[in-house]
Amino acid sequence: MKSYFDDEIVNDILKAVDLAKNIVIITHSNPDGDAIGSVTAFEGYLSSKGKESIIVVPNQYPDYLSFLDKGKKIHIDEENPGKTKLYMDRADLIVALDFNQLKRVDDLEIHVRDSKAVKILIDHHPGPESEAFNFVVSTTEVSSTCELLYWLIKKMDHGSKSAMPYIVAKSLYVGMMTDTNNFSNSVHSSTFRMAYDLLEAGVDKETLQLKVFGGFSEERMRLMGHALLNKMIILKEYGAGFIILTKEELDQFGYCEGDTEGFVNMPLNIKGITISALFSEKEDHIRVSLRSSDDFSVNKFSKKYFNGAGHERAAGGKLYILVGEVPQYFEKSLKAMFDKQKRAQDL
Repeated sequence: MKSYFDDEIVNDILKAVDLAKNIVIITHSNPDGDAIGSVTAFEGYLSSKGKESIIVVPNQYPDYLSFLDKGKKIHIDEENPGKTKLYMDRADLIVALDFNQLKRVDDLEIHVRDSKAVKILIDHHPGPESEAFNFVVSTTEVSSTCELLYWLIKKMDHGSKSAMPYIVAKSLYVGMMTDTNNFSNSVHSSTFRMAYDLLEAGVDKETLQLKVFGGFSEERMRLMGHALLNKMIILKEYGAGFIILTKEELDQFGYCEGDTEGFVNMPLNIKGITISALFSEKEDHIRVSLRSSDDFSVNKFSKKYFNGAGHERAAGGKLYILVGEVPQYFEKSLKAMFDKQKRAQDL
């Protein structure tokens, strides 16, 4: 079994946790299953060790993940920024999970940069902003931050055979399951080892799959049908497909945070389509989700054209243009990216 961290950094993290009196756990904006899974898992792990902590996220998480936050402990920054400042000012330890750049936490960024607290980053995205943290545990060789956190917790517990608290195991499984799209991508042998261990710990995978991948609202299903029938555009010359959903359309279908989860993957089910994008219009920007199923790097694509980043085959970003300008901008960006690749191949 490959080790993703050495004993020294594990001991440093254990010492930082032991000394801390006010721990704040944060993750990225528009939190997904891996983000909410990792923060609730780490909060549960600390609680099992007698350490209290507070979870702060930039904005609301999808409703289908609310079962991981039964006590409604997660503080939403955009709903009460004053309380966020209080938490961050008091913090003597900040644990950042599932993001590589501080710009991904929106308004929390300034609080983190100004804080004198010890800062720990645990993440699986490429290019971590290491200089902003005291300790960094980062590798792309795992399925998810939840998987990396699982192996870290095992190491912090010195390979203890005692049962992992169920609330922790459940959150870790959800994060791993969602970031792999139910074991369909970014899966390593270690991922299956983790899944085996968690199932042995009592995790009910069928129930969690139903909660995360099923049980959607009627409005969400109708929005998906509308997106496929009326909004999906295919660019055969680039092997690409994209969907644009305006704010008016989202409102029409009673959009709730998380309702478009998975929509970006749908064009990839079409033969010959290896690049996919979903553009969702918000109040002051357009949210961008990007996926690929070949060697096209949506991470580089997002960095260059969409003010974002991510993995080689899964990335996100933001656009600050009119929604009507998106089709032309996307096609123009694709052309530029393909032209650059062709020039590189011709050299």
